[in-house]
Amino acid sequence: MLLTDRQKLILAALVEDYVRSAEPVGSRTLSKHSLISFSPATIRNEMADLEEMGYLDQPHTSAGRIPSQKGYRFYVDHLVTSKTPIESQTLESLRDLFQQKMNEVERMIQQTSVVLSELTQYTSIVLGPTLKQGRVKQLELVPLGNRQAVAILVTDTGAVYNRQVELSPDVSSEEIASMVRFLNAKLTDVPLTHLRSKLHRVISNELADALEHFEDALAILDGLTMTNFSEADKIYVNGATNILAQPEFQDLDKVRPLLAMLESSAIGQIVLAGGEGLSVRIGQENNVPTLRDCTIISATYTVNNVPVGRIGVLGPTRMNYARVIQILEYTSRALTQTLNNRMHSP
Repeated sequence: MLLTDRQKLILAALVEDYVRSAEPVGSRTLSKHSLISFSPATIRNEMADLEEMGYLDQPHTSAGRIPSQKGYRFYVDHLVTSKTPIESQTLESLRDLFQQKMNEVERMIQQTSVVLSELTQYTSIVLGPTLKQGRVKQLELVPLGNRQAVAILVTDTGAVYNRQVELSPDVSSEEIASMVRFLNAKLTDVPLTHLRSKLHRVISNELADALEHFEDALAILDGLTMTNFSEADKIYVNGATNILAQPEFQDLDKVRPLLAMLESSAIGQIVLAGGEGLSVRIGQENNVPTLRDCTIISATYTVNNVPVGRIGVLGPTRMNYARVIQILEYTSRALTQTLNNRMHSP
């Protein structure tokens, strides 16, 4: 059954009032809403119909009503608008984040998680760039002295790996530079998943002919291929205890399993289950009993138009959907732009 325009207006106002107050909303309260000109009696009748259709629930101890998960879903799908701009202070915080000259993508991703939890006052979950999509962007070698050096591999998704290697005692700085040039020419744009086979099938056969100290180049390559590129993607969770400030989670027995989940790698898979683009999963839509009273809103960020990670916010179903969606959409666009600028910079 389709909702009338009046029912949509009442449902939207009720959701927004409940998000602000965490208290059941009555007809008299809604009649004072600036956008509603109906009498309390008319609102009461419409609320009864909305409850009968499953969009509202009525707690036993109150004459007011609260949104059901079906009501939240309708609100998100049909009533949330992006007309209200993000408040200037929030926008300034996000702009400041991506204008910082952070040398490491990992630190940028981690700081994104911190800022999201501070701005929303919910729990943020950010998945770092997925390793499976990575390709070699650049190799570097930094001498440490006493025959020691650090081999550094940078991927096109911003991940950075390093291994300490030992060089021959008589290798010169010019020979080191020649090695790095050779390896970059051969390995740039090679997928990480193919790196080991590429080394053994192609490069090792050419090293002896191309480089005088080919053993040192082999040591660099052996060090880098020891890196476990199939390791779990990094997950950054911030503001886990913010959930304790929500009235719905004052019962410690109720919140304890949720906090345990946030400390485990399982939360990363749950966020990834949102697929590509923006995802809003409300309560039981998460298919995890621990999250039956929670909403997860998440968005993808990309490199070269390929999704490489997700940013998400977890909170109660009584969430400020419009604001969180706007913040995540802005952040995913800014993070995508920043990463792509870094990847394409010399």
